[in-house]
Amino acid sequence: MPRTIWSGAISFGLVTVPINVVGATEDHSIRFHQYHLADQGRIRYRKICELEDREVSQEEIGKGYELTKTQVIPITDEELSNLPLPTAKAIEIDAFVPLASIDPIRIAEGYYLQPSSPVGAKPYKLLVQALSRSAKVAVAKYAWSGRERLGLLRVRDDVLVLHAMRWPDEIRDPTELLPPPVQVSDEEIKGALALMDTMTTESLEGPEFQDRYTEAIAQIIEAKREEKPLPEAPAPEAPAEVLDLMAALNASVEKAKATRGQGAGSAEVHELPKPKKKAAAKKQPAKKATAKKATAKKTSGRRPRSA
Repeated sequence: MPRTIWSGAISFGLVTVPINVVGATEDHSIRFHQYHLADQGRIRYRKICELEDREVSQEEIGKGYELTKTQVIPITDEELSNLPLPTAKAIEIDAFVPLASIDPIRIAEGYYLQPSSPVGAKPYKLLVQALSRSAKVAVAKYAWSGRERLGLLRVRDDVLVLHAMRWPDEIRDPTELLPPPVQVSDEEIKGALALMDTMTTESLEGPEFQDRYTEAIAQIIEAKREEKPLPEAPAPEAPAEVLDLMAALNASVEKAKATRGQGAGSAEVHELPKPKKKAAAKKQPAKKATAKKATAKKTSGRRPRSA
């Protein structure tokens, strides 16, 4: 496991759970350095004091708040760790809410919480089981890195996870981004739902959820290391102008089925329509019959998953 980021306790009413905080995610991106093109010398950034015009070491550097251009208020790490806040040493649970009531845009990075001592094992387990049975998440406050934050506590595989949350005033109003008023027909909505059914998956695992960008960078590095030709980039598909939305939706459904290895013939199997409705569909104009057929496909595609 990674190193401990923060140590403290979860305050749950009068119950205290001593915990350590560790990172829950990893970054596997390929990193680059900057080099001088002429001789491949490493380009580095040095920290220079503007007044003394010399490079200073990390031990000489501290934090400060610029009150004016000529006056800086120094702030030490010790002062930040002893803020006059109850959340400076504890993650204080303020409320329990259904997860669905929280807009996902407010949820940020996640951290694992582990008991910091054997004494904390029982209250830790108590909170885990209580959250699991209630199907709710806890909303808490905590103070890290010089600011008080809002957090979300949930359970993942019997381990407590703390997600940083953005304050309400940190979310921008998206109203000005709304598109101009347009009308979408019911048949177009049904076509979009049929496409969603075709693209539905039970888990985010598999080759389509792999980091292809990092893989492509690795291929370029390997090719240059072995002095081989660089892999050719696939020709980008020019985005086509959608003139017939229903035709585009139907084509997308067929393409999604082909990508997932579903046979085209499976689309002709209908389970829900009754004989009377089939006969009525034959007497209707071709356009309405096609629309009814698309609806039947959508419904029959969703029925086995609800059974």
